[in-house]
Amino acid sequence: MEIRFDRAICGDLQQALQREWLETNGLGGFAGSTIVGLNTRRYHGLLVAATKPPVGRFVLLSKLEETVVLDGNRFDLSANQYSGAVHPEGQRYLKEFRLDPFPVFTYEIDGLELRKSVFMIHGENSTVVRYAVSVPPGHRHALRLELRPLIAFRDYHSTTHENFALNPQVTAEAGSAMVRPYADLPPLWLTHNGEVLPGGYWYRNFEYHRERERGLDFVEDLYNPMVLTFDISSQEAVVVASTERREAAKVPQYEAQERRRRSQIAMDTPSEGLVSALSVAADQFIVARGEKNTVIAGYHWFADWGRDTMIALPGLTLATGRFSVARSILLEFAQHVNRGMLPNRFPDAGEEPEYNTVDATLWFMEAIRKYLGYTRDFECVRTHLYPVLTDIMQWHFRGTRHGIRMDSDSLLACGEAGVQLTWMDAKLGDWVVTPRRGKPVEIQALWYNALVFMRNLSSEFGYESDSQRYGASAATVRDSFADKFWNGERNCLFDVVDDTERDPSIRPNQIFAVSLPHRLLSPEKERAVVNVVQRELLTPYGLRTLARGDPQYRGSYGGDPRSRDGAYHQGTVWPWLMGPFVTAYLRVQNYSPAALEQAKSWLAAFEKHIREAGVGQVSEVFSGDPPHQPGGCIAQAWSVAELLRAAIEDLRQHRLGDRPDTAAAVTA
Repeated sequence: MEIRFDRAICGDLQQALQREWLETNGLGGFAGSTIVGLNTRRYHGLLVAATKPPVGRFVLLSKLEETVVLDGNRFDLSANQYSGAVHPEGQRYLKEFRLDPFPVFTYEIDGLELRKSVFMIHGENSTVVRYAVSVPPGHRHALRLELRPLIAFRDYHSTTHENFALNPQVTAEAGSAMVRPYADLPPLWLTHNGEVLPGGYWYRNFEYHRERERGLDFVEDLYNPMVLTFDISSQEAVVVASTERREAAKVPQYEAQERRRRSQIAMDTPSEGLVSALSVAADQFIVARGEKNTVIAGYHWFADWGRDTMIALPGLTLATGRFSVARSILLEFAQHVNRGMLPNRFPDAGEEPEYNTVDATLWFMEAIRKYLGYTRDFECVRTHLYPVLTDIMQWHFRGTRHGIRMDSDSLLACGEAGVQLTWMDAKLGDWVVTPRRGKPVEIQALWYNALVFMRNLSSEFGYESDSQRYGASAATVRDSFADKFWNGERNCLFDVVDDTERDPSIRPNQIFAVSLPHRLLSPEKERAVVNVVQRELLTPYGLRTLARGDPQYRGSYGGDPRSRDGAYHQGTVWPWLMGPFVTAYLRVQNYSPAALEQAKSWLAAFEKHIREAGVGQVSEVFSGDPPHQPGGCIAQAWSVAELLRAAIEDLRQHRLGDRPDTAAAVTA
């Protein structure tokens, strides 16, 4: 899908600042800003390097202040927010922004056009910026470009301020300049085809209004170590910002390589429209962790989370045919299973992973099931993953951290005071917003599917006694679930059951009892669940996390951390839930032509959204109340992945009669 904005949007700050571009490098690093180059977040920058891939991220180069000098007249192309004013106002010259396939900015200055493009070199902490001028025939001009690099050199969660610890020294040679303002951070190389002039100035009091809205530190000072100047009347200007020394002369080669790489991604998932756009978006989340792969949960501030990775894996890798990447991710996470649990997340600073989730491990098992369905790679699973899976099951049978254990009714219990274990994991200080202690409904659906999968897999591998044990437990789970979870008054499922109470809150978690392949309910009850979820929770951008009539419902997502966490799972809409909802809806409608058209229309609503917030991406959340303002991360892995999976598996593959994820008994 072509994404392009003309002067009407680019010149209107209210609209332009709502749209952000993102470039990634396959390491966890990234570059990004608004479409007019005005940084509205502390996470914005031209080079946010992953110093310990995929984490350890630092904003090295915040931006380039750009000035065109035309026949002695100066035209500033930059835009910055200061207290009460935007200065300069370069958006006045921005004629067009487009993705082609990376960000391209076209400025118009007194009849001349200046085209700027930005992309990252895959596998490197390197950002390339190119400037080229189109001069009408017969026109002669003295034309110069001045670039003032503004550096931050700080953790991407923080801001920097004028200080005397910064080393201002610039090491300049022909075609390159290097700064290393702090000894414990990598150098910043600026490779270029211009000249270096002295700098050495602090620019003070930039304001980031997105951070102000979020109740966080929003004022920053940035340092300008030098000025780069270029004669662009006869050649383009090139800058490569990198933690390594690069060659400006190789920029055309770097760009050609990146264009080929992205073209191949599009070719691997032949399609048009939303599916094509989502396939390209999916690539931005797949990054390296050591010699293998992992998934960045969301940009700008998330690292790789176990739950997010496993939920996103089928859409990002299997539905798009990237099977070797899926295998790599599964093998990487298998190495980190501890006491039968997958890590919840890997901290930004690279410390030991955190094990505080009940569902990440179960989603890991579901991801392996899906992987087998697509690839038939039983040898890999038998050799590398089956021992891990049996260890996981043993820990869940006898009990592991945080009260996670199979109870006497074979349902999976979990929870302890002060710990949030399910995907509804908002916590601020000691306040766990949705504790869900006991037996959450989606955990039982995942647990049942894990038991059936292990029954089938053990039989496939010849471990019949294990298979019988898993099968017996699965049968008990099915009976216990039917006895304890049906809410006859509301004709749907309870959200959480424990020894004394049943939570009747209408939440989307019950949809997994219908969307997962191994079914816990009768067809009549499945239809009832889908009907309730559709009536109470469905919006154009996904499912609400709580029905609007509930006293705890919060219809607006935004504000300071307490406001945001208080609404995060109390009514806020999550796009990723559209995926399982579509699967469940089509299943109970027997994939009728009318149901397929309805599902297609639901997914098509996101064609508008990918032009609204993170350009070419899907946001993390939306407010529960109309007009459903997007919020959270501008690019969320499972949002993209589940929409893509549903579009490919439930719509396209069903129409083609080709559902590889359910092709064999062991995975069905």
